[in-house]
Amino acid sequence: MHHQWLLLATCFWVIFMFMVASKFITLTFKDPDAYSAKQEFLFLTAAPDAGRSLRETHFPEELKLTGKMLPGGRLIQPLVYMQRLELVRNVCRDDTLRNLSHTAVSKFVLDRMFVCDRHKILFCQTPKVGNTQWKKVLIVLNGGLWITRSFSSLSACPQKQLKFQDLNVDTGMAHGERGPGLRDGHLSLKAASPTRPLPVCLPGAFPSIEEIPESVVHDHEKNGLPRLSSFSDAEIQKRLKTYFKFFIVRDPFERLISAFKDKFVHNPRFEPWYRHEIAPGIIRKYRRNRTETRGIQFEDFVRYLGDPNRRRLDLHFGDHVIHWVTYVELCAPCEITYSVIGHHETLEDDAPYILKEAGIDHLVSYPAIPPGITAYNRTKVEHYFLGISKRDVRRLYARFEGDFKLFGYQRPDFLLN
Repeated sequence: MHHQWLLLATCFWVIFMFMVASKFITLTFKDPDAYSAKQEFLFLTAAPDAGRSLRETHFPEELKLTGKMLPGGRLIQPLVYMQRLELVRNVCRDDTLRNLSHTAVSKFVLDRMFVCDRHKILFCQTPKVGNTQWKKVLIVLNGGLWITRSFSSLSACPQKQLKFQDLNVDTGMAHGERGPGLRDGHLSLKAASPTRPLPVCLPGAFPSIEEIPESVVHDHEKNGLPRLSSFSDAEIQKRLKTYFKFFIVRDPFERLISAFKDKFVHNPRFEPWYRHEIAPGIIRKYRRNRTETRGIQFEDFVRYLGDPNRRRLDLHFGDHVIHWVTYVELCAPCEITYSVIGHHETLEDDAPYILKEAGIDHLVSYPAIPPGITAYNRTKVEHYFLGISKRDVRRLYARFEGDFKLFGYQRPDFLLN
């Protein structure tokens, strides 16, 4: 009898353990896709407020949440980039904003677009949002400059003109043979390392992409970056339809502050005309206190930008105005269908995403971004606009309203009201 009870108890224990195991298996393997989607939603980066919530925005079935992992374990969601493009399309359809959102695809716009035929990329230049670094990336991808880590200083470079056939990246290779540092006829920047340097040094080569001087980057006669305007109409249309196209935006008012500081306060030595020609022209026309003898002030700059009748002065300044004209005038976002629109405020995530989507992330990395440099600084904006009349601020906003709405930037009520 004792053995029967022991056997019965053992059976009940086995049945109990089987039920627990079954429940565990069910919980573990039930609907893994639903759990994944929940995780992806938690990591979703929200776009700046644009008057429409994510729930109110309709996306096609193929644009459902999908996560991509970047180096360092960060999860990037393509949905935020699709939302930015959808916002542009919606604002472009708003007839009440048509004058602020539409522009002709003129030579001025085509001059702003730089071409990388090797990788089928078009980059529209929007100054004062980190464009110098993007141009460095494209310069290297186009083969205009070579990066070397095999010499400790530039003076150590032998002044010898080398051709592609002369490059010998790995010792022991046959003459002209392609090594691990050469891909599709050009150097891979990631092939170089402290333990395996690239034994290549050309006139004009630099130790790293960060050390390419701005004077070289902005010399469009020598930097190897063709503009889209240099092609025939048929070639332009082909590239606009088939190439990967992107540009970067930033809070419009903070961008204007950056342009003012760079061009009129910390003016580069190779750009003297901003301080010596453009600034006096703005002062003569827009300074209210004629007895004031200081150099150009931000108030003068704001009054000039907000003047609806500034066109004649803009024509006099020529292409130098690209540092403060609207994104609409620069890149025609309602007329050209872009692949990605990056935001300066989220550039740490946007830059690797753009490189990956363009198919070049294995070839080059975006230069290192100093911590905090891309964050929006409301205190700085308030400081610069302190003392500027509400009338002048409102006229300035009226000009840049299209940029604020197209790219989801908050209306600066703290300045307007």
